[in-house]
Amino acid sequence: MFELGNDGPRTILVGVDGSDTSMRAAAYAAGLVRRQNARLVVLYVRALGIAATYPDTYVGMQQVQSDLAAELRQDAVAGAERLGIQVEFVEREGNPFKAMIKLAEELRVDALVVGASTQAGHRLIGSLAVHLVKLARWPVTVVP
Repeated sequence: MFELGNDGPRTILVGVDGSDTSMRAAAYAAGLVRRQNARLVVLYVRALGIAATYPDTYVGMQQVQSDLAAELRQDAVAGAERLGIQVEFVEREGNPFKAMIKLAEELRVDALVVGASTQAGHRLIGSLAVHLVKLARWPVTVVP
């Protein structure tokens, strides 16, 4: 006899940034985790970019991102409790693509889930989702 819920991914990594699409990606990943009896890891990356070169701006951005991270962590824990799943919330700083790849390697995840970008410029230079689909070594689900 086989055991239900163990034939898919065991660890799913989802990237969140507070955008609508990333929150839908988190909800989708949580549903997968519940159905697959898997482990959910939620990653938030503090991407400061050019703000890091200006001390006053950097301090302000750090505070805004700390507040957002705390809110996202609280939402992840509350959602996991509601669904009866376990969640691990991880914060990193830097480039979201590199941070997601590094964490995926560290944790040996089975799948990545991200939200589709809604920024017009990403059609030209590519989004996190596009880079992950092209370069990652894991199945990538992009949630609209």
